[in-house]
Amino acid sequence: MSRSTAVERAGRRAPTIIDVARRAGVSKSVVSRVMRSEASVSSVSRAAVTAAAEELGYRANAVARSLVQRRTYNVGVMVSDLHNIFFAEVLDGLYAAAADRGYRTLITTGNRDPLAEASALEQLLELRADGVVLAGSRMPDEAIAAAARVIPIAAVGSDLRLSGVDVVVDDDHKGAVLAVEHLIGLGHRDVALIDGGKGAGAAERRAGYRSAMAAAGLGAHVRVEPGDFTESGGYEGARRLLNGLRRPTAIFASNDQSAVGALNAVIEAGLNVPEDVSLMGYDNTALAALRHISLTTIHQPRNQIGEMAMRAVVRRIEKPGLAARRHVLAPKLVVRSTTAPPRPIG
Repeated sequence: MSRSTAVERAGRRAPTIIDVARRAGVSKSVVSRVMRSEASVSSVSRAAVTAAAEELGYRANAVARSLVQRRTYNVGVMVSDLHNIFFAEVLDGLYAAAADRGYRTLITTGNRDPLAEASALEQLLELRADGVVLAGSRMPDEAIAAAARVIPIAAVGSDLRLSGVDVVVDDDHKGAVLAVEHLIGLGHRDVALIDGGKGAGAAERRAGYRSAMAAAGLGAHVRVEPGDFTESGGYEGARRLLNGLRRPTAIFASNDQSAVGALNAVIEAGLNVPEDVSLMGYDNTALAALRHISLTTIHQPRNQIGEMAMRAVVRRIEKPGLAARRHVLAPKLVVRSTTAPPRPIG
């Protein structure tokens, strides 16, 4: 029987679970168990139900199922900045881990605005998401804590320390120390930082930069130029540094995106990287690995971070009452073509 004929015989209406049960010669409960992928159904009944559903063009009613099971199998993901390639790569891991566990992802953004992020989070709650992952959130801790009392929440790329929130984060302080130690090891003393402002991890990277400079006896050379984890922020920050009274021999940009902006400013000033100015990034995104950029940077396992965050949320969705956990991943130095010893004086 063709699918069109089957639909016509159902009265030109959407087929129901009852239609499938009749067609397959089984009970409605058996169809329900097949749709839920339960193992308690025989292979013969499962095959009959699958064939009947295909012939009738039946699609399980997700709304009805969620009312019965009190679960939507949706996990909301609020991304602070969709323009940041780091979060795009984290999303790959989130999506894959959700699909493996039978969940869908609902993705929204706050465009780096705390109020817009709070509104986006509220929308996810209204859509009855079973859990939420916050990627790089700039919302106040109180707002996140309030939501965490309602549903499981995990935070990515944030140094949040709330008892009800799972956190998956890179050790940003250590990563910044690795970056500065690499530049100092090459012979640089005048190392400047283009800051990440209020971006996720920026405060820890700033503290790591200051700590490494002080440990090397270079506290007097500390320069923190304002930035915001964007290409334009990196470009403007580098322009100010290059036009200052004392030009740094090395620039550590707080993420790869701002490092690319800084690279443009260096080239525009008629200088070469790394001959005149060494340049360091953070994240090791796909952008950093492009051959014509070849950026020395600090590696974060973006896919793994996304996968771990999704697993953390699903773990507490499926076993309510479990305590939230904190996962801190170790960063790694990746040396490419944008760092070298400083040009000899004279």
